[in-house]
Amino acid sequence: MRRPRGRRSGLRPRRGGPWRLLRDLVVVVLVALLVSWGVRSFLVRSFYIPSASMEDTLQIGDRIVVNELVPRFADLKRGDIVVFDDPGGWLGYGGQGEQDLVKRVIGLPGDHVSCCDADGHLLVNGTPLDEPYLLLPAGQARASLTDFDVTVPDGALWVMGDNRNHSGDSRAHQTGPYAGFVPIDHVVGRAFVITWPIDRWRGL
Repeated sequence: MRRPRGRRSGLRPRRGGPWRLLRDLVVVVLVALLVSWGVRSFLVRSFYIPSASMEDTLQIGDRIVVNELVPRFADLKRGDIVVFDDPGGWLGYGGQGEQDLVKRVIGLPGDHVSCCDADGHLLVNGTPLDEPYLLLPAGQARASLTDFDVTVPDGALWVMGDNRNHSGDSRAHQTGPYAGFVPIDHVVGRAFVITWPIDRWRGL
């Protein structure tokens, strides 16, 4: 059987006018919003730094992005900067607003962490800890003015701020819930970049 003349075989573009274009744009926008929501909900989150406890690494007003796959699908390491939910009372009882904190991981489960050796260094499993990120007053050699000697229990972390004399960290909460340790299941994620202000845009 012959095809009628003037007809071409194969696919032809469908025509729907401006309404079809508008529909396609709406679908693209909705998909983009869903992807963005999924990324923000399950992969990364942004946090604002309200205090000086992590200076000079993090300054008041910085915005950081946190990888939420850590520690759910990747292990934490000593030196990681983590955001975690208040283990109980660190921000004051009855507080309102954000209940997240940011500190640096000093001790992992099983680590023996103490302060300080004769040179003022923290000791982790008997080895002096090199801490180039510390912010200390001129003339202060000790990495902490508070002495402590702890062994980190399973499923927990020992955390401290970089601005060591102005950080309410694990040292300050040894008589509170979890004895100053942070349960790993309280960790929101690992901070990996400063995104704001622009002149401080850098990896962590």
